Amino acid sequence: MPLSKLVFKPGVNRDQTNYASEGGWSSMDKVRFRSGFPEKIGGWNVKTFDQYIGSARSMFTWSTTDGSRLIAVGTNQKIYVNSGTSLYDITPLRVTYTHSTVPTSDNCFKTTSGSNLVEILNITTGALEGDWVTFSGVTTAVGGVPAANFNKEFQIVVVGTTQYITVATTASSTATSTGNTNITAAFQINIGNSITTAGYGWGAGVWSRGTWGSGSTVPAFSYPRLQFFDNSFDDLIFNISAGDIYYWSYASGFAARAVKLSSLAGAVAVPQLVNLTMFASSGHYVALGCTNYDATAAAPDYLGSFDPLLIRWANVDVDVGPQPEVWQPLLTNTAGFLRIQSGSRIVSVLNSRQEMLIFTDTSLTSMQFLGTQEVFGLQELSHNISVVGPHAVIGINNVVYWMGRDKFFTYSGRVDALPCTIRQYIFGDINYQQSQSFFAGTNNEFNEIVWFYCSSTSSEIDRYVIYNYSENIWYYGNLERTAWIDAGDFAKPLAFYDGWVYYHEDGPNDGQPLGAAPLPIASYIQSADVDIDDGDKFMLLRRIIPDVNFNTSQTVNPITGATIVPEATITVGVRNFPGAASETTNASGLTTDRDVVTTTATIDQYTNQVFIRARGRQMNFKIASDGVGTQWQLGIPRVDARPDGMRG
Repeated sequence: MPLSKLVFKPGVNRDQTNYASEGGWSSMDKVRFRSGFPEKIGGWNVKTFDQYIGSARSMFTWSTTDGSRLIAVGTNQKIYVNSGTSLYDITPLRVTYTHSTVPTSDNCFKTTSGSNLVEILNITTGALEGDWVTFSGVTTAVGGVPAANFNKEFQIVVVGTTQYITVATTASSTATSTGNTNITAAFQINIGNSITTAGYGWGAGVWSRGTWGSGSTVPAFSYPRLQFFDNSFDDLIFNISAGDIYYWSYASGFAARAVKLSSLAGAVAVPQLVNLTMFASSGHYVALGCTNYDATAAAPDYLGSFDPLLIRWANVDVDVGPQPEVWQPLLTNTAGFLRIQSGSRIVSVLNSRQEMLIFTDTSLTSMQFLGTQEVFGLQELSHNISVVGPHAVIGINNVVYWMGRDKFFTYSGRVDALPCTIRQYIFGDINYQQSQSFFAGTNNEFNEIVWFYCSSTSSEIDRYVIYNYSENIWYYGNLERTAWIDAGDFAKPLAFYDGWVYYHEDGPNDGQPLGAAPLPIASYIQSADVDIDDGDKFMLLRRIIPDVNFNTSQTVNPITGATIVPEATITVGVRNFPGAASETTNASGLTTDRDVVTTTATIDQYTNQVFIRARGRQMNFKIASDGVGTQWQLGIPRVDARPDGMRG
């Protein structure tokens, strides 16, 4: 018989039975489709020499007027700006104690003999476990611990209700500091959660819902700390979820920390307890879910109550442009406010096609710039929608996509559900409790929209799902990343994981930090079953002609210089019926030559053909690789088969 081509439909379908998906792909990991053909995804390399602290959930890139390209990095513990290969800590300060302002900051250390834990005395008001503090001005040793051990940054350790720092030298005596009369203690803003946690303890629910001292019947959730970054010309402006708005001046240098927006000269009525912020295309800086403006409250804050559906925006001056520090609504400026009417809270926001799209937990609303005294107007676009989290919305080519609670959505002038061939696989194995951490990104080079999410057994991001909007197909895989941003200000996509900033689509390997040897990226894709001939008779597969491209693989290990021979494995499996296992045995429990059903072979760029022996009614095909330097693309393999009877 002539050779038969193995032609599979692009994309993956997990929502049908294996046999109903004939002619398609059924499972995969770290594989994408290009022009309909599968290939291993690109690898990644570490961008920074410095490792960030905490779990990074937010990132933002921008270019300054002098040509610098910067990255803002937000973790649950720190705020950084990345320039080149260095990370600069710009975390705002919560409070600073000095001798001139708080005399009790003098001699604020107490050592214990035999311990390197040092108690902080008198100045820890508001400090939490894990908070960061920097001491300076210590000139005299304490309990045998040299002064130099104190003049640095520390993370606070709380034992009971007492706050400590851990110094490098074990104390030789129990002593209280003396002679240190010019200490400065700079406490950074409180750290936040890295993941969502739930509590049922006393005080976790609505007051008086249960009997006195009982736990809550409904859990109270504490969400991970997120940041929402934007740039005001060269400068960075951002808020911390359910917290304040901060401003960092590029001109002040990388040693400067961000400060509260309300501390800037001329600041008035700046919102607090802000959930999200973003610049509108009109230049107005917008806060969504925040404290309202109360004209009867004390100036200059005019602080009112918190409203999770309130939208406020700062002034744009005709002469000077955006004034993100001026929020007091007056007849002589354009600051103002509106309120969403649907839903219980604002979840996400995105700029798109001359409108700002505002997502609540149940609705989608368009906010458009009117250019009149009202400034903005609201129009509800859809009422029965959902969105899993603040960062799960993305726009590309004037179309908006987002992940809902049980499906994907798209908006291109109207709201539609986005058909998905792996919907059951995604939403049937997902940890919704961590949905605040889910996020979306784009990879424009490959026409991809990617969502990263947690599987049902994981509290950290461990999976991704991709929609290829050019080919209208879906695929998925396993990858641990906590934030992502597409190429734009930088030549390659950027992602965060485990303290490092990575360039993606950069070589074929899992690049390790600090010059360590790269690791291989294991990838595979397996087809659904296809009939051999018409499936009415057994066929014996004798030979397969691979069609695999290794052109972009590495031939030399970049660290060791060793020669690399790029390889992949192909596996052909057969079975008799859709419900049968891929391995069958005879009555004696032995696999005979006639019943061999699975064959695996290793191929490289010089492999012309592979001789196999596999017999059955249906077959499936798999290609995989797990070697350093290997990058492959599958074309159209061909198989040599002949009839081998009607019975097993």
